[in-house]
Amino acid sequence: MDSAGKEREAVQLMAEAEKRVKGSHSFLRGLFGGNTRLEEACEMYTRAANMFKIAKNWSEAINCLNAAIDIYTDMGRFTIAAKHHITIAEIYEAELVDIEKAIAHYEQAADYYKGEESNSSANKCLLKVAAYAAQLEQYQKAIEIYEQVGTNTMDNPLLKYSAKEYFFKAALCHFIVDELNAKLALEKYEEMFPAFTDSRECKLLKKLLEAHEEQNSEAYTEAVKEFDSISRLDQWLTTMLLRIKKSIQGEGDGDLK
Repeated sequence: MDSAGKEREAVQLMAEAEKRVKGSHSFLRGLFGGNTRLEEACEMYTRAANMFKIAKNWSEAINCLNAAIDIYTDMGRFTIAAKHHITIAEIYEAELVDIEKAIAHYEQAADYYKGEESNSSANKCLLKVAAYAAQLEQYQKAIEIYEQVGTNTMDNPLLKYSAKEYFFKAALCHFIVDELNAKLALEKYEEMFPAFTDSRECKLLKKLLEAHEEQNSEAYTEAVKEFDSISRLDQWLTTMLLRIKKSIQGEGDGDLK
């Protein structure tokens, strides 16, 4: 079926879903199976959203998912509502490139997951929020999330390995804002999570702080290159490390090479 055909089918599904929602509100339906009709409506909205996605009609896909979310939250089914919020966030992320809206939907999903005590799913959403917040220079928001998730995971034997990454990212956000803040934060993380001290991330931070204090861009670049040769830097870390490097006198728009 071509994309126009998919859209037509999606529009029909939406109309059917709306009929079921209206039907579920009648008194007798409310007594006999109103919830079943609402569940059918949600399934139709979800199928319509998938049709609109195939047709690349992103705004209508979002409208369908929002309609399903409204019903699921009324029914107290927050886990499914959270999954739909993630789908909307991903559309804003990849297709419509509206990062502020993606953040809002990831935050809402995290709230719903927290309410259902699905902490691991909530943390995944929050880490997305933190990464985007830092990119948008909302450093305080990013710091709070990285510290919160780091603190939540550092006592879990299965997750504590990840905690060093979250404290590392929080410290980098501090560093962009203020060198002294970064030093104090680093001391706090080492105290809270002694295993952090021996990590390569912590050692790198100390070298970067020293290079920054001495306004030595060569030492800064060397420390970053040495770290990158063992643990490849991703785009987010590269961006943050460049922002810090630009605050070294005379660096302007330098790179990390």
